[in-house]
Amino acid sequence: MAGSTETDWVSRFADDVIAESERRAPGKPVVVASGLSPSGPIHLGNLREVMTPHLVADEIRRRGHEVRHLISWDDYDRYRKVPNGVAGVDASWAEHIGKPLTSVPAPAGSPHPNWAEHFKAQMAAALADLGVEYDGISQTVQYTAGTYRDQVLHAMRHRAEIDAILAQYRTKKAPAKQSQKPVDEAELAAEQGSGAAEEDDGSGSGAGYFPYKPYCGQCGKDLTTVTAYDDETTELTYTCACGHGETVLLSEFNRGKLVWKVDWPMRWAYEGVVFEPSGVDHSSPGSSFQVGGQIVGPIFGGKQPIGPMYAFVGISGMAKMSSSKGGVPVPADALQIMEPQILRWLYARRRPNQSFKIAFDQEIQRLYDEWDALTRKVEDGTALPGDVAAYARAAGTAAGELPRTPRPLPYRTLASVADITAGAEQQTLRILSELEPDRPLASLDEVRPRLDRAEQWISSQVPAEQRTVVRAEPDTERLAALDDAERGALKLLVDGLGSHWSLDGLTTLVYAVPKVQAGLAPDAKPTPELKVAQRSFFALLYELLVGRDTGPRLPTLLLAVGQDRVRTLLGAGG
Repeated sequence: MAGSTETDWVSRFADDVIAESERRAPGKPVVVASGLSPSGPIHLGNLREVMTPHLVADEIRRRGHEVRHLISWDDYDRYRKVPNGVAGVDASWAEHIGKPLTSVPAPAGSPHPNWAEHFKAQMAAALADLGVEYDGISQTVQYTAGTYRDQVLHAMRHRAEIDAILAQYRTKKAPAKQSQKPVDEAELAAEQGSGAAEEDDGSGSGAGYFPYKPYCGQCGKDLTTVTAYDDETTELTYTCACGHGETVLLSEFNRGKLVWKVDWPMRWAYEGVVFEPSGVDHSSPGSSFQVGGQIVGPIFGGKQPIGPMYAFVGISGMAKMSSSKGGVPVPADALQIMEPQILRWLYARRRPNQSFKIAFDQEIQRLYDEWDALTRKVEDGTALPGDVAAYARAAGTAAGELPRTPRPLPYRTLASVADITAGAEQQTLRILSELEPDRPLASLDEVRPRLDRAEQWISSQVPAEQRTVVRAEPDTERLAALDDAERGALKLLVDGLGSHWSLDGLTTLVYAVPKVQAGLAPDAKPTPELKVAQRSFFALLYELLVGRDTGPRLPTLLLAVGQDRVRTLLGAGG
């Protein structure tokens, strides 16, 4: 790994985690963890919950240590509400509120057996594309298999101590929120973290405090109240809002779970978690993370993980997002328009407590320009150590480099070509081959998958009215109204097409025409007056070629239209 431990946040956390793991469990694998609730679309804000420990775990692997990255799928959480805008879901899903997520039907048309699996599958596919190695743990499986039985019985025996800890926070009025606002309205859902964080803490029963919540044997929901419990026999009696009630032996009963504020610290101790980040919503007194830190040691004999509070992830532009996503973009949406390396880089290059935005608008072109510039610096040895480290973490993992585009042409160029050709492969290949005539493309495979991402960005994120449509016929009325200066400029351009027919050549040509008209050398430095003349010339070309005063970069547009058609549309061809 290039760079010292002082060059990037990942290395510094890796140092701390390795040292802490040796203190807690010498000689054992390092355990880091994430928790995800598949209560609906798992969005790009939630992805930070995974990417932060992933990057640290991967650095630990690079150093030769054994490490486990656990992802707890909180799929035994209760179904709280029907999310808006999810395809295949209507108001009738409200009848399932209170059931475990794995007992709720998947959206209509889904190939998955239940609600939780539907949204887990979406995220798991994205994590595979991102090269994230992890051990997935279904909390439904854990609880219904009785894996946590001893921990559940232990918590019930110590319910008075747990109640006393929780009571310290129940009596405190929550302070006014000082934490930062989410950086984008679409990410407001991220403020709540895991859906489990909204669970009650088990208080409110007239029969006393119980940190365990059964799911009803009749309606399947958690609208239950524990009315009695015997520590010796483990007999537990509950009633449900549906009218059902029963007495069960908790030592044999597997249809329920610990309340969230007890469940989370129980798992820290059970799994031996050393590192787990948490959202900024967990920084306030009474939050699940803060209370869990008070419970994990005295009750379960474990230690709270170390780890940062991570900031929100926002979205820049979201034209035409699919309604199946409920309006909040998920990692799969980002991976349709950008390569995995770029998405990894966004999470790797910012410290966890720094907010950032993921671009679905024109900013994605600038982002790719930054990435390509960094790639060149890394390759020629001029990048700063911290940037080299972030680049390496984005480009691959301890297991090796992620698949990359063999010939990464600029994203903005590929997007412009995709805009003009509407995906026609032969035309796309012809245009891209003319970008560098001395190195023509043999196949579009050389520029994939980047080309595919650019095409998807154009088709899914650029509104139809902003798409580029080349004129079918010359604008004879505008051509007839040309003044002498405009006519002279067009002649200079047309005369130079043959000798400048490449991306670099046409760039030189279009900027040089107004200079030559002003009596200057083609390579003269532009003056303010010259810049005005260039803008007027460019607007004229756009008007004659695409009927607007703006469009894709002119060199790319000219290549896309082709020499013969350019001559015709500019009034110089037959």
